[in-house]
Amino acid sequence: MPMDDKPELSPLPRLIFNSRWLQLPLYLGLIVAQGVYVVLFLKELWHLMRGATSLGEQDIMLIVLGLIDVVMISNLLMMVIIGGYETFVSRLRLQGHPDQPEWLSHVNASVLKVKLAMAIIGISSVHLLKTFIEAGALGALPMCGAAHDLATQAAAGAAVTACTTVTAAGVMWQTIIHMVFIGSAIGITVADKLMAATAKAARDH
Repeated sequence: MPMDDKPELSPLPRLIFNSRWLQLPLYLGLIVAQGVYVVLFLKELWHLMRGATSLGEQDIMLIVLGLIDVVMISNLLMMVIIGGYETFVSRLRLQGHPDQPEWLSHVNASVLKVKLAMAIIGISSVHLLKTFIEAGALGALPMCGAAHDLATQAAAGAAVTACTTVTAAGVMWQTIIHMVFIGSAIGITVADKLMAATAKAARDH
């Protein structure tokens, strides 16, 4: 039998194998979500350009961090779309293409898992940095939705132009969650290295 002949599958294995194409609408939906993030990025960029001369340094920094956050989430989406499709659905046949991502040449489920964990840590880091910047307003600004504090400021003749949603407990829990993400990524990396070492030892024997 020629080496390039595809093995004939019986009906049940063929059905199970072809069921991987059910994931195609999911990846197409993520492409639509990518488009939504492009619109969000342009909206925030327009807000930044309009307020370039009127916004304070902290406000500009928060908007820029928001833009970085959108870009990092978009990168995460691309890793899931391209890497997930290549790993779980079908080959993209990009070998030799000048625009092939470097990481895609050796992507597999294990590598994709580690890269996604690192991307999530990066996104969490940006959110945490935004929270730390906003934490400087603790005690200085009323809580958003705190009607009593807003009414007190208004009664005192102060112009109520800003409020904050940051609380000390919120900062603490966000920091703890970020550390959990880091611990999880370290655990995933260590587990993958141990599995790779075990597989290599089994091949050597």
